[in-house]
Amino acid sequence: MSGRTSYYAGVSAEDQVAQFYDRSGRQVVARRWRGPGGEIDLIARDGAEVIFIEVKQARSHAIAAERVTHRQMARIYASAECFIGKEPAGSLTPVRFDVALVDGTGRIKVLENAFAA
Repeated sequence: MSGRTSYYAGVSAEDQVAQFYDRSGRQVVARRWRGPGGEIDLIARDGAEVIFIEVKQARSHAIAAERVTHRQMARIYASAECFIGKEPAGSLTPVRFDVALVDGTGRIKVLENAFAA
């Protein structure tokens, strides 16, 4: 996949996942949010809980899941810490880190609280 094609496939996957979360009653409040550690694809709310979502798109869910690295998780944690610092409850804000996998046919598989596993 060329760089441009890969970029647009990623944007499309993020759009699909944002719609998935919105339809399930968890409002997406930020897309491609930049913090000191880097970019967080999507941030949603489920009541008081803040959900940080990493979106991975590939031919299959398994291949997409393999693309989440420990280094990337550390960057997301660093940016999430900055985002949470601006929340009314600060570090006491309930949070979750999800990974949303999108396969080549557009099927979405969400791994809730994936970083804790």
